[in-house]
Amino acid sequence: MMAVEARRLTRYFGVQAALRQASFAITPGSCVALLGRNGAGKTTLLRLLAGLQSPSEGTLTVFGKDPLMPATRQMIGFLGHGSGLYDELTAEENLLLAARMAGLPGKRERVKDWLRRVQLDRVSTQRPHEFSRGMRQRLALARVLLSQPKLLLLDEPLTALDDRATAIVRDLLSQAQQAGATILMSTHHLSEGLQLANQVLLLHRGSVSYSGERTEVMLQDPASVYALCGEGA
Repeated sequence: MMAVEARRLTRYFGVQAALRQASFAITPGSCVALLGRNGAGKTTLLRLLAGLQSPSEGTLTVFGKDPLMPATRQMIGFLGHGSGLYDELTAEENLLLAARMAGLPGKRERVKDWLRRVQLDRVSTQRPHEFSRGMRQRLALARVLLSQPKLLLLDEPLTALDDRATAIVRDLLSQAQQAGATILMSTHHLSEGLQLANQVLLLHRGSVSYSGERTEVMLQDPASVYALCGEGA
């Protein structure tokens, strides 16, 4: 069973197709770099997979099930452009709330462990609005990873992060993949994204230009990936 399978997936907004006839499959345990220029359809695809929107045409499954089903959505962790954090709560309270909503056992111990793993344990009583961009992103990622989702969907998780925060996020994603999670990550940071990924899904104007293994050529010259959709760097 594929972790994700799309067949002729199309999503319209009015008369404009954000995705058109997109077909691809993702094997379980993969880390996929979702690439494409602005407007290529990356965010729309992630929102469809997260069960936040429904397809206009075609089919989409997550581990063989409809992502709109509540039972399927419980297997999915989604980090979009918004952090999903509550600024009126402390870092620890944000994670405790997420743990309660997911019905997780051992909430306090789990939360303390994740605060340590994202190196925020010393500021656990501070509120997110006091944090830097990198600290907020690490806390948001911890919130998503708390429930150990089988499918992790990330929309530009490396944007505006300093080197330290980028290294922490990369380590967390590598650990999640090693634990069996499937990761689909959109990014404009080609070098970092390709280093993490073992598969690439390239979108161009809503269509799939490439779906397959990440190659050594891509690693050596990340910008060359756009040649697969007929573009230069």
